[in-house]
Amino acid sequence: MNLKTAILCVDDEAVILQSMRSQLKEHYGNTYLYEFAESPAEGMEILESFASEGIDSVIIVSDWLMPEMRGDQFLINVQKSFPHTIKILLTGQADANAVARARKDANLHRFLPKPWENEDLFEAIDSGVERLKKV
Repeated sequence: MNLKTAILCVDDEAVILQSMRSQLKEHYGNTYLYEFAESPAEGMEILESFASEGIDSVIIVSDWLMPEMRGDQFLINVQKSFPHTIKILLTGQADANAVARARKDANLHRFLPKPWENEDLFEAIDSGVERLKKV
């Protein structure tokens, strides 16, 4: 079994994903596996791939405002199929009801506003990793 933790970032804006990629790799180096998806559907495919590879220690950082599906609904779908993932919602278009729904129905770990502070993102990931260790 692979004990490596993976971080999956889902955002429809490639520039956001590129920014996250460089920040995460600069801060964490090769500590984690990194995957990046430009849609919730692609994100689910990656999660299914992780599961088939025995990687069940996953942190998801998802945007909220995406054309195909809102981030709260994506995280709720993830919760149904992969309940032990740590879910972080990242958005500049905060909808209080959506955040409340994600907290209740997706077991949301953190909500971070865009533009995010690197320290806040790293703290959310670090505390998520601590939660994964307790599962």
